[in-house]
Amino acid sequence: MNHEVLFQHRLLNAVQSAVMLLGMTLILGLLGYLLGGRELAWWTVIGTLAIFVVAPQVSPRMLMHLYNARPLAAGELPALHRMVATLAQRAGLPAAPRLYYIPSQVMNALTVGRRDDAVILVTDGMLRNLTLRELQGVMAHEISHIRNNDIWVMRLADTVSRAARILSLFGQMLLFINLPLILLSATAISWPAILLLIFAPGAADLLQLALSRVREFDADLGAAWLTGDPEGLAAALAKLERQQRGGWFSKVLLPGRREPQPSLLRTHPPTAARIQRLLSLRLPADLPQRLDPDPLRLPDSLPVITQPPRRHWSGLWH
Repeated sequence: MNHEVLFQHRLLNAVQSAVMLLGMTLILGLLGYLLGGRELAWWTVIGTLAIFVVAPQVSPRMLMHLYNARPLAAGELPALHRMVATLAQRAGLPAAPRLYYIPSQVMNALTVGRRDDAVILVTDGMLRNLTLRELQGVMAHEISHIRNNDIWVMRLADTVSRAARILSLFGQMLLFINLPLILLSATAISWPAILLLIFAPGAADLLQLALSRVREFDADLGAAWLTGDPEGLAAALAKLERQQRGGWFSKVLLPGRREPQPSLLRTHPPTAARIQRLLSLRLPADLPQRLDPDPLRLPDSLPVITQPPRRHWSGLWH
């Protein structure tokens, strides 16, 4: 895949993201217009953006507390720290993300923070089950999220979606309160307006899910570009899919988990589609060389986790 094709992929993803954010904003503006005319529509959009700017972001410390995470010292996993520092430098980040360890058998990695102050949380299951080559793909995927400001984009989408739900609920309450007056006065009811009040939050949520899937595809593309090894991330995704479909907690506690979700309701694209896209990439020969498929040597400071994953008070599984 040459630079021109890469640019086309990124441009398409950027256009899709912009269209979805615009669609969510349009839904929000229509709700405001329905409840109070053009002036309220403008104030609704402006107020939502203002709330987004001033509202506090998800604190990395809060997320670490929810997952019982602790910092990974550079001396514990020097190979992983060097890998992340190298990938962050290739991505042009001002600082390498800090690494935190989650004591859980679940294979997972997630990111929180800003480009200049980001944190990557990685589980014990991820460290023990992936090779260095596969871990490099996962770390590059998370760093691509940071470089692309996906945390910021998805927080904006979530703010707009929440505002749409609040306006819809407010409008439905007004409609219910005034329903006797509407019936007694035989006033004509605008059914398109009522349908908008009912279905607008769902439409905004679907656009948010679609935006999430686009950003995941874009992060996969960025990871392949950073590592020069799309097969490494593809192998990691295959392992993650096997654990999610074959773990004991999926079979016993979540038997319906194996049923495929409708594509409209997924936050991530289907793993098979992600793997197919990665394996179809043809990257230039001047990109970084792939790592050898060696396992990561874990220090004694990371004990073997014997407690199975469970649902915590926060609603998270780990």
